[in-house]
Amino acid sequence: MANFIMVGVAGYIAPRHLKAIKETGNRLVGAYDKFDSVGRLDSFFPDCSFFTEHELFDRFCTRQMETDQRINWMSVCTPNYTHDAFIRYGLRLGCDVICEKPLVLNPHNVDALAQVEKLEGHRVYNILQLRLHPSVIALKKMVDEGPRDKVYDVDLTYVTSRGKWYYTSWKGDVHKSGGVSTNIGVHFYDMLQWVFGPVRKNVVHVKSFDRVAGYLEFQQARVRYFLSINADCLPREVAQAGERVCRKMLVDGQEFAFSDGFTDLHTESYRRILSNEGFGIEEARPCIEIVSEIRNASPIGLKGEYHPLATLPPAQHPFGWTDRD
Repeated sequence: MANFIMVGVAGYIAPRHLKAIKETGNRLVGAYDKFDSVGRLDSFFPDCSFFTEHELFDRFCTRQMETDQRINWMSVCTPNYTHDAFIRYGLRLGCDVICEKPLVLNPHNVDALAQVEKLEGHRVYNILQLRLHPSVIALKKMVDEGPRDKVYDVDLTYVTSRGKWYYTSWKGDVHKSGGVSTNIGVHFYDMLQWVFGPVRKNVVHVKSFDRVAGYLEFQQARVRYFLSINADCLPREVAQAGERVCRKMLVDGQEFAFSDGFTDLHTESYRRILSNEGFGIEEARPCIEIVSEIRNASPIGLKGEYHPLATLPPAQHPFGWTDRD
């Protein structure tokens, strides 16, 4: 039984990590969050020590490392822009680290973490759960076993509706979340490059506070994508059915189904990581490079190979702010 600590235990994604720690037969001994709405701990680890001040959390962790119940792992579930700092903290404390996606926001952060990892002698693993999805694994097998010169035509659509709260939170600030492409799309870009090979071309057609659309050319795929957090961007048939999420991918015109089980892969990710089969810094690097390039690109408008939903009229920010993405 390994001992875990967690930072960001009050956050949205934390329950999946708590469940994974418990289901892999391990123990959470300490947790930290600035917010104290963490009653969820009672369902998983009621004996876990909890802190709202990092100084007290650090003292607890330091003392714990001096006992025969040393901390082995730290799980990072904090806002995107804090991942880099907390990963460094965990490595220097003497832990291996499991971090929610995105690992970091920029490629230079990846380089710096690799140096800290080497210096401290501990590892960093990223949750890239779509690589463990049975349908994605089957797609990769089909591509790997098919003609090496085959180039697939892919349309990716992901609209996950968010309310006005999104724009007030850190997620609505591109400097903290990385924007729509990073916050909701990084694992899709990772999946695409994992299945179809290295990216060769990266074009952004539309980019704003609530959506991003572009064209990615991989070694074996031409991909048109559209990502949005605006319910008004849902395809008509999805909205009419009363759904608030559309997750759809077409491969050479055939629908590729991967929605089922999409959110249930954290425990399997932990099992792989604890068996020394997780995805480390270098595996995470390509998708960080893709989203960084998208974030810093200037949209070219509706030219070339663009996704059909890119033609949707732009939305006004709910608070009247100018675009921050």
